Amino acid sequence: MAWYEQWFSRDEYEIVYSERNEEEAISLVDLIERTVKPAEGSDILDVGCGRGRHAIEFAKRGYNVTGLDLSERSLEIAREKAAEKNLDITFIAGDMRNPVGRDRFDGVVNLFTAFGYFERWEDHQKAVDAMASAVKPGGFVVQDFLNRTAVEANLIPSDTRTVRGIVIEQRRWIEEGRILKEIVFSNEGDSHTFFESVALLDQSDFEALYASAGLKLESVLGDYSGAPFEDDSPRTILFSRRVG
Repeated sequence: MAWYEQWFSRDEYEIVYSERNEEEAISLVDLIERTVKPAEGSDILDVGCGRGRHAIEFAKRGYNVTGLDLSERSLEIAREKAAEKNLDITFIAGDMRNPVGRDRFDGVVNLFTAFGYFERWEDHQKAVDAMASAVKPGGFVVQDFLNRTAVEANLIPSDTRTVRGIVIEQRRWIEEGRILKEIVFSNEGDSHTFFESVALLDQSDFEALYASAGLKLESVLGDYSGAPFEDDSPRTILFSRRVG
């Protein structure tokens, strides 16, 4: 079983990333609206939607949203959160490498580094091809990814913190073009270990993926405020459109 098939379905995932809150989602959706200016009521596909933070924020603004994720547990939580807010969002289980219709959406978003998980370049290409296929000609694709240069320069090899009485130890290292993380949870004598492994893709990699998929890169920003991309930017936020 691939690491992402297990990890994203665990409650521990939300504990580790508890700082990723609604305010952060609001900032990113604000940025996307300012940059691509979607038409009112646009159909938007959120690929790798996880527990629905961004899909819910788009839906609150009147967009017709479909969320796609591999994790049934994440989708269950997303549906519950949407129901609590009386939002009508379609959440579907599926692999991002498989197309979700063709020429169906006005825009596709893939946010919070929900990419780069696969070991083979061919699988990254399949995922981008599926996004490009799903969006209508002229429609937008937005990917929010880590910044390889900043990750390499600022890597914190290890840290330990306590959340809700649970000790979380994290170890990070770079190997063969990937950032790897070991996460150990300890609580009252019990411990559980999980792993993450993400390809350190940079802008040139995405440009190559986009060229093969029929997408044209229009701009790259470096954080959720919309600052220009720099070597030390915290994020790589890529805005492209489908050609034709």
